Amino acid sequence: MGSWRFLGAAVMSHVVGALLTIGFARATSAVVGDWSAALVSESFLGPTALACGAAAAGSALLGTLWRRRVRVGLFVLVVLLALYGGSFQDVLNFFAALTGAVLGPLLVGRRARPERFAVSRREARVLVALLVAACAVGPVLASLNAHAVGPLAVLRYLYTEIQPTDPATVQVLCADPAQAEDCASATLQLRAGVGAVFMAVLPSFLLVILADGLRRGRRFAWWAALLVQVGTTALAVADALPLIFATPGPAGVNPYEAGSVHGALSLVLPMIVPVTVIVVLAGTRSLFGVSAPSGTYRRFFTVMLGTACVLGVVYVGVGSLIRGGFTPSPGVPQLIADLPDRFFPVSQILERVPAFTPQDLPAIILYEGVGVVFWLVTAVLLVLSFLRPAHHRTGTDEDRARELLHAHGGSTMAWMTTWPGNSYWFSSSGNAFVAFRVLFGVALTLGEPVGPRKELHRTVEEFTVFCSTNGWTPCLYSVGDPVKDVTSDLGWNSVQVAEETLLPLGQIAFTGKKFQDIRTALNRAAKEGIRAEWVSYPSAPLSVIDQINAISEEWVADKGMPEMGFTLGSLDQVDDPEVRCLIAIDEDHTVHAVTSWLPVYQDGMITGWTLDFMRRRGTGFRASIEFLIASAALTLEKEGYRFISLSGAPLARIDHPIRPAVDPSPASTAAGGAQAGTTQHHNSGSGAGAGPDGQQPVPRVLDKLLSGLGASLEPVYGFRSLLAFKAKFQPQYVALHMVYPDAAALPAIANALGRAYLPEVSFSQGFNLARKVLVRGK
Repeated sequence: MGSWRFLGAAVMSHVVGALLTIGFARATSAVVGDWSAALVSESFLGPTALACGAAAAGSALLGTLWRRRVRVGLFVLVVLLALYGGSFQDVLNFFAALTGAVLGPLLVGRRARPERFAVSRREARVLVALLVAACAVGPVLASLNAHAVGPLAVLRYLYTEIQPTDPATVQVLCADPAQAEDCASATLQLRAGVGAVFMAVLPSFLLVILADGLRRGRRFAWWAALLVQVGTTALAVADALPLIFATPGPAGVNPYEAGSVHGALSLVLPMIVPVTVIVVLAGTRSLFGVSAPSGTYRRFFTVMLGTACVLGVVYVGVGSLIRGGFTPSPGVPQLIADLPDRFFPVSQILERVPAFTPQDLPAIILYEGVGVVFWLVTAVLLVLSFLRPAHHRTGTDEDRARELLHAHGGSTMAWMTTWPGNSYWFSSSGNAFVAFRVLFGVALTLGEPVGPRKELHRTVEEFTVFCSTNGWTPCLYSVGDPVKDVTSDLGWNSVQVAEETLLPLGQIAFTGKKFQDIRTALNRAAKEGIRAEWVSYPSAPLSVIDQINAISEEWVADKGMPEMGFTLGSLDQVDDPEVRCLIAIDEDHTVHAVTSWLPVYQDGMITGWTLDFMRRRGTGFRASIEFLIASAALTLEKEGYRFISLSGAPLARIDHPIRPAVDPSPASTAAGGAQAGTTQHHNSGSGAGAGPDGQQPVPRVLDKLLSGLGASLEPVYGFRSLLAFKAKFQPQYVALHMVYPDAAALPAIANALGRAYLPEVSFSQGFNLARKVLVRGK
């Protein structure tokens, strides 16, 4: 930031933050009650507010991705401390950070503008995981802080069993014979060690571990987190109800025991937080579809059960040997009966006084250590299950489809049929399959059937019967001429939806004036010390993976629109050992751009590669994509492959006749490809093509509509500019079609395609897209 800007941001955020905090305390003194009373009675001296304000202001100098990460991390921390701790310092840190975030753009010389909150699936998972972890940690922080007075501090009584006590309170309780049980419980709490505290916060501990699985998109983590969150919230509600409807009585350890209206509101309102977490988890289920390899959790539960058995035997055996260290001295039956308490906080939940308590050090270690060891082992097993490669997650149908794809091959987009979200239908011969998804009553296929070409006609007919039986309208999307010809014989309609661009290999040479841009990119990269390097994303160095992630997330954030799916690959699809990545990396190990390439199989061998994912760093080498595509063509030619596909451009057509294309496999001409260009610069979610095609002409009005839609969406997704970009490589062009049996189904097909490409578009993002289209129309 520079010394003067840093000084200005630090001082101004600290001073303004302090004034806002004082004003907040005074303004809310009649509403918030005890919290504001604590605020106005406190003093604070320290640099934390200055640091928070300077950090928030300095984030304005960062790129989109890291600016968001710094601000999200910082504000999660300060909001967490303010709502749960609630001290003057905590609130001051929040207001100082807020002031710094506002001052930052002004200090660096640019106008403040609202953040465009578009995130990829990966970043959305991180945000959900962060929410779950923060809401799990909050009650624990409040429990460990005896002076916590924040509006959510009450949750410590409902979500943890850590009850603050002191010798004086224990002495008063134990002096009354009628309170013998309370005396025993308070005595146990007074000398509760690390193990007792750990078991008291066990649900929060598990949620933090599961948050790591949520960050990785794991399905098991989602189910487990939802189960733990619902369970703990149900127990919290059960604890809160007696307090809400209780008659006012003498104040105890818990200041919320009185049955007043204020006490009831203090209990009910904070419950909005855990309920919100449950709602968010339920509403984001589609983000967490990554499953572990087959047998992972069977082994997990086996080891978990074995560990529990071993620890149980150790507890009973050693406990019987050192029974003198407990009061009263237990026998073997009592130790066995106490086993559930060692693994779960049963007594704490049921508010039951334990049958015996440890007195000396060996007994305390045994009594508290069994549960700690068990759950630490469980946590390690959970983390290891999250770290297992997700690409081995396929089930029976997916495995079968992948085997057929390896054996018979398919179109240039056939590898996309292995992506998550597809269902599989297999032909009666067992040699072919169709990957599809059902949306709005439409069975929308991802590409064309995979299997022997001689069975293509019968496969299409059988799939049509299958759809009819289930009441669905079949729609074969992004298919080549052979499939279009077959469906034409069946009386279907067809619409061209994209132009695929193919580069035959064998005599590639970027010579002549028409390849000037390509040669310039290659020469400039050599001068700047940038080289092309093939990597596999799952096994790439951590530094490379982190840079690829940052480039991708920054691209999504800058676009202000969500990542699309269906035929548009993201980092989840790049994370596959059979997918190759080509990165542009310089001598300082900075990654400037990345492209991914999908294999195209023919008779058990890879004959070509399809461009899928491509992103470049906003501040990196500008011609990096041209450099990477040219480098890929040259190196793959040397490796003996027949062709590469540069994917397609939807809602865009060339102005000259289509050239004959190289045949990538016997099963198809170059049909398929990543027709949506999978560069995420475009989308054919409208469910329409660029014009009429085939023997069944589409009405002229539809042709005009699609042409106008392509023009309107050009500034948003750049369909035509993408096609013009690929023209630099002088490719061969192949038309890709959408075929469907009934024109009356076009509205449903359009909706299905829109949902397939944009399954998670928010209202604001949809409004932003519509606004850009309307502005373009004017």
